[in-house]
Amino acid sequence: MNGGRKAAAGRIRIIGGSLRNSRLDVPDLSGLRPTPERVRETLFNWLAPVIDGARCLDLCAGTGALGIEALSRGAASVQFVERDARAAQALRANLARLKTEAGQLAVLDAGLFLQGAAHPYDLVFLDPPFALELWPALARQLEQGGWLAARGWIYVESPRGLAPALPPNWQLHREGQAGEVRFALYRRALPLS
Repeated sequence: MNGGRKAAAGRIRIIGGSLRNSRLDVPDLSGLRPTPERVRETLFNWLAPVIDGARCLDLCAGTGALGIEALSRGAASVQFVERDARAAQALRANLARLKTEAGQLAVLDAGLFLQGAAHPYDLVFLDPPFALELWPALARQLEQGGWLAARGWIYVESPRGLAPALPPNWQLHREGQAGEVRFALYRRALPLS
């Protein structure tokens, strides 16, 4: 589940692709911080050349807005991982209502999920609860555990002014800021042997 400020219960919308203007129910949960529309629009403009057919992993999925937006824009599949049972229940209901069969949900802590059998993903959304400062640990698991395609993309959302410690072979591609959020897209380079 994303973390930071408390989001009011309600709805957010998918902004592009086949599910454009579909609404996602957002439960009233402390720390749930859906990625704002403006940030998603910028991110998916950056990803437009690579999203079609991509295999995606939405860690700490929260509302699932990033992964559902990816499915809407042509991603082949999205594995959602969310540890909070109530957030996962809302995400499962949104996936069912939108009939997005290419989305699978694991109700599990992201770190525990990454201890399982790895499947390389083309694109990973890394947006953990801000207060828990999980970026370095999850990034290390992603890099060392075989979860990333050779030239995979990694989206990282963090508090404004904080560039988390990430593996040195994750090369910054683009970044921006919106409100209290820093968002950045990295491209994985093959590590030097």
